[in-house]
Amino acid sequence: MSDVFAQAPAQSARPTVFFDGVSSRKRQVTVTLGDALEICEEGGTPLRWAYAEIRRADSPPGILRLAATSAPPLARLEIRDAMLAADVTARCMHLDEHRTTRRGVAKIVGWSVAAAVSIVCVVLFGVPLAADRLAPLVPKPVERRIGDAAEVQMKTIFGRSVCEDAAGKAAFTKLVNRLRDAAGLDDAMTAGVLPTSLPNAFALPGGKVFVLKGLLDKAENPDELAGILAHELGHLKHYDNMRGLIYNGGTSFLIGLLFGDVTGSSAVIFASRSLVEASYSREAETGADTFAIEIMHKLGRSPKPAAELMFRITGKERGSGLTTILASHPLTEDRLARMTKEDRPASGPPLLTDREWQALKGICGSGKV
Repeated sequence: MSDVFAQAPAQSARPTVFFDGVSSRKRQVTVTLGDALEICEEGGTPLRWAYAEIRRADSPPGILRLAATSAPPLARLEIRDAMLAADVTARCMHLDEHRTTRRGVAKIVGWSVAAAVSIVCVVLFGVPLAADRLAPLVPKPVERRIGDAAEVQMKTIFGRSVCEDAAGKAAFTKLVNRLRDAAGLDDAMTAGVLPTSLPNAFALPGGKVFVLKGLLDKAENPDELAGILAHELGHLKHYDNMRGLIYNGGTSFLIGLLFGDVTGSSAVIFASRSLVEASYSREAETGADTFAIEIMHKLGRSPKPAAELMFRITGKERGSGLTTILASHPLTEDRLARMTKEDRPASGPPLLTDREWQALKGICGSGKV
């Protein structure tokens, strides 16, 4: 067959489009098929492509688009003449050699699945391990700067200044200092009460703890508030804030890498990240509860009042199935049951006197929040 091709060169009946891969100019050329495919532009030097190096490129119906392994990567020849296209196809024995076979597809799928499994394993095991190792190594000045930035945001949401009633502040400082000393934290730790009716408390990087006035209003005795504060000190002691930042950043990156940046992926990424973060958050909360139990026992007080306060605020929670699995905190009922088991008769002095407790309750003054 090759002898016939050599004796009777074929030529395109009409000009063919050629892109040289160097410029974007569309060239009208004539194609001749002899011992090689010859591309010739009027007034130009012929360009020869050996049949063995010609490969098919993606093209719309009715066009045979060709590339060559020896030509620039973007060089393309577009043949619209059906007879010439058939002749070229017959001469080019390796036209589709570069195309993916079923075996190649299976190989690609296999490697893709392996990569996805690897990312999932890193998210579930590698990132938490890295967060645990790296969080204590974050320099204190860096952690304080992060905490300062978070404090500005929290004060914008919950009140720009902490409550400053002198007697109440003195009582609050006494309570915090007793808990801080029992927890083994340094003097750099700070705490304050923010004037908002929401019943909550939180810890920030850099040794910052804030109690919201709503929580103080709900508390009926110093032990209830002390247990909550001890819980937040547990987060500081375990570097939970920094661990969370490292974990969330790593998780977001890896899950984004897994799902890619496609339409609708943000919702998938958010749901996936929430799923894997839930167990990590529960672990941190359970650890902080354990720390609070230890601190209250160390002070000769019971941890049970703190759980009773949480139960009084949230009410009875009924969780089953996914709602329990996805809960970022242990259920209040479970926490109450656990701390009830740890209940012991008071063996230490009261954390505050009745007078100090009343002063602390009025730390934000009598104005409405």
